[in-house]
Amino acid sequence: MDPVMRIVLAIVGAFAGATLGSNGSRFFDTLIGAFAGYAIADLSHIRACLRRLDEDLERLKKSLAESAEARARPFSAQPDAAQPDAEDLPEPAPVSTPPPPPPVSLRAQAPTIVVDAYAPEVPAPVPAPAPAPVPAPAFAPAAHRPLPPRAPEPPNFVIDGIRRFFGSGNLLVRSGVIVLFFGIAFLLRYVAEHTRVPIEYRLSGVALGGVVLLVLGWRLRASRRGFALSIQGGAVGILYLTVFAAFHLYALLPPVAAFALLTSVAALSALLAVKQDSQALALLGVTGGFLAPILASSGSGDHVFLFGYYTVLNAGILLIAWFKSWRGLNLAGFAFTFGIGTVWGALSYRAADFATTEPFLILFFSFYLGIAVLFSWRQPARLRGYVDGTLVFGTPLVAFGLQASMLHERAFALAYSALAMSALYLGIAALLKQRRDDAQRQLVEAFLALGVVFLTVAAPIALGSRWNAAAWALEGGALVWIGCRQDRPLSRFFGVLLLVAAGCLLANQFGFAGSFPILPWDAYGALLLVSGASIGSAANLFVFAGSRRYTESALANLMLCWGVLWWSLGGLAELSHFVPAGDLPAAALTFLSLTTCGVGLLHRKLPLVAAVAMALAQFPIMLAFAWASAMAQTHPFEQGGWIAWPVAFVCFYATLYRHEASVGSPGTGALHVASAWLLIALASWETEWLVDFLVHGSRAWPTVAWAIVPAAALAAVALGWRRVAWPLARHLEPYVIVAAGLAFALAIWSLATEFSMTGDVAPLPYLPLLNPVDVVQLLVLLVLWRCWRIIRALPSVREADIDPRVPAVALGALGFLWVNASLLRTLHQWIQVPWSLSGMLQSTVTQTTLSIFWASLALAAMLFATRRSDRPVWFAGAALLATVIAKLFFVDLASVGSIERIVSFVGVGLLMLVIGYYSPLPPRASQTS
Repeated sequence: MDPVMRIVLAIVGAFAGATLGSNGSRFFDTLIGAFAGYAIADLSHIRACLRRLDEDLERLKKSLAESAEARARPFSAQPDAAQPDAEDLPEPAPVSTPPPPPPVSLRAQAPTIVVDAYAPEVPAPVPAPAPAPVPAPAFAPAAHRPLPPRAPEPPNFVIDGIRRFFGSGNLLVRSGVIVLFFGIAFLLRYVAEHTRVPIEYRLSGVALGGVVLLVLGWRLRASRRGFALSIQGGAVGILYLTVFAAFHLYALLPPVAAFALLTSVAALSALLAVKQDSQALALLGVTGGFLAPILASSGSGDHVFLFGYYTVLNAGILLIAWFKSWRGLNLAGFAFTFGIGTVWGALSYRAADFATTEPFLILFFSFYLGIAVLFSWRQPARLRGYVDGTLVFGTPLVAFGLQASMLHERAFALAYSALAMSALYLGIAALLKQRRDDAQRQLVEAFLALGVVFLTVAAPIALGSRWNAAAWALEGGALVWIGCRQDRPLSRFFGVLLLVAAGCLLANQFGFAGSFPILPWDAYGALLLVSGASIGSAANLFVFAGSRRYTESALANLMLCWGVLWWSLGGLAELSHFVPAGDLPAAALTFLSLTTCGVGLLHRKLPLVAAVAMALAQFPIMLAFAWASAMAQTHPFEQGGWIAWPVAFVCFYATLYRHEASVGSPGTGALHVASAWLLIALASWETEWLVDFLVHGSRAWPTVAWAIVPAAALAAVALGWRRVAWPLARHLEPYVIVAAGLAFALAIWSLATEFSMTGDVAPLPYLPLLNPVDVVQLLVLLVLWRCWRIIRALPSVREADIDPRVPAVALGALGFLWVNASLLRTLHQWIQVPWSLSGMLQSTVTQTTLSIFWASLALAAMLFATRRSDRPVWFAGAALLATVIAKLFFVDLASVGSIERIVSFVGVGLLMLVIGYYSPLPPRASQTS
């Protein structure tokens, strides 16, 4: 796994640990979280290695299978296969005809050819003549062909060092030196407690013993190297222990002298290790030096001298790192320094110790930062530029964790520390970049990542969420841009995470006043930065990805949605500062309509799927606002709706016109149908309110107004589908569905108003067929009839195989109900017949009028059928006449002795005579068209 990913996961774990941990153990929780993240990264690295091993195993199996297949083939079947390919043989030297080779058996010769073909070329003083091709088995090259070499991987210095320490050299001597070191430390303490020998003599004796061991080891360095190195390491540890005890435990040395002696021992240890090229000697000396104050401690807890002493030791490690890339030594010093420092901090640190502790923390951090850089420089050629991830990433993690523990109550100081570390790492990365050394590219990337991480961490520590969101937005946009310019996936991914995190921080700033969001005025600038950076990142990701990379395309769509979301929320929140509460819905609809239209225009430069989706999302937004208007307003143009709704529909149809090719036929058709119905519904609602507002009279006026707009729309569809190219002609099928829906709605309206309208059309007097109710009913019937005449000729309607008699019967039934309702309204208005079913049934005038009227209708239908030779119409009239006759005997006959009964029978009888004279029989079938 990329080392940068390890640091990212480690930082994420550290942040989680610091957030979830308690105040008393925040530092340890941070370390545990960092180690957990680093372990997850290493686990991913192990899985990747196992996957590569599986691939190598599969290749090896394939090679063995080819070998077995070659062995199975007979030699006679492959006369030319015994000789290897020319490209597999070494280039023969240009010499004269070589002598014939001695006879060699096939089995003995095959390996020879393989070795010559695949072994690396070794220059010789005199090139030998190339032997003549000797027949060899066909399977020989395939059987022994090696796998392609893999690139060398950096060794694991810790495991290798432990293996070398316990598996090579004189293990007894090395173990004995360690035991001897502990024994001398315990001896010093025991002698100090139980003997009366002056302490000066005791320490001098121990130091003299260390010098003797050191001299003995130096003398034996050539003949007994392992033994000599072991006792030299032990001697160095004894000298460290002696000087530390003389100064810290017994106060026999002044500070300057003790520091000079410790410096001399450290320099001597480094010189001996480098001179003899022995990492083990350096490791033994450093281990003894770090353990000396622990073993000889009296519990006084003087941290200044302890850390000053460790400064000398770490200076020696840094000196060795200048000459040697000994990772084991570096890690040992790192572990001892920060491990012991962490333990001391957890047990003994107080706020008053900050002034004497902070300089040492900065110094130790600087030491191991320099050691990490030197380690990368001093690698051998094949590992040039290899980065020690433990030091590169562990040093800032541990150092900043300790700093956070000391400054947990001083947020700004901790933020300045993070900024300083960010500037330091970015500066070092810039200096390394100027060297133009490709081998240091990984180290430069790691330092850049650390600089960005600490810059990211600094903002939330010191700043509020608003400024923090703005900083993260700028940083995230910059990281995405750099990641696209330099093709760095991690930079792009981390930038996207920062932009998402910036938006989440801003979410805490929102409140709600009713159903509308509100945002403090000073947070709107940060929100604009988040929105702009997200949309800009979407553009960068799209240009970088094109159509080749699905992940980047998905991130580009995500960033565009994220940016438009925060733009929309911020705009809605800002409206509350400038628009009265009553006009907020209209203002919000206008703002969102313009936003979606703008996103649609953005699709020209940024052709993302999300741009089309958000542009067409205007229709669900319009539906939501229409529902809200229906719940809270008296008409849609109320409180600014006269601006909002026209703007919304203009923007929507402009967007639909632009992007209908991207949506496809089914989706485009559905949007046309739904939007047309919504437009007609809102226009009908507004027309109903306007008529009611202008005409202060009965409820008949607003009721009939509901049918005006649907009837006009149905007529426009029927008459304009050939003349209007868009949207009617281009999307004819969806608008046929619109027309069918409008026709059904008008039929329902006609049925509902036939017997609910009493004819009260105040302030106008009632006139049969000239009142608003009858005029609009007649208009509706004419529009339905004309629309059916036009639409039935369309190919799609003809292919639907609709029986033409069904719409004709339905229209005839609606017309019959309308003329009867008009007749009943006239009777109600002129002679005050009660407007109820029982009142109509009990009224002899009504029954007589209906009988004569139905007979007249039957006469007209049958005469019309005879003239047009239309048998169905004639039979319909005959059926109506039969109904009239039945009504005369079962209903009208009940009115005994009334003049109305006489009029009914006489009138109907006369009409039947006329029918019998002009149309006694139905027209012939052959004459029917």
